[in-house]
Amino acid sequence: MEQLQGIAPILFLVLIFAAMYFFMIKPQRKRQKEQQELVQELRRGDKVVTTGGIYGQIENLSQDTVVLRIESGATIKVARISIAGKQGKQIR
Repeated sequence: MEQLQGIAPILFLVLIFAAMYFFMIKPQRKRQKEQQELVQELRRGDKVVTTGGIYGQIENLSQDTVVLRIESGATIKVARISIAGKQGKQIR
């Protein structure tokens, strides 16, 4: 019976870590993977929204940046990783 008392705190810590993994770490990794796939699949002409809430159409792509044409006709250059999603289907 005394051995069980020594194992209980260790078992409790293992359960806490497992809960943290399944409720916090695993979903975050899934979101990161989805974001990375989105950034890799960007093509010229895609209508996107940035993390700052700017809507635009991709005019040009480079390794790290995207040139967007916004509604006023102006173009802006943003970091490729700042694209939150395509218009109509954002990443959760």
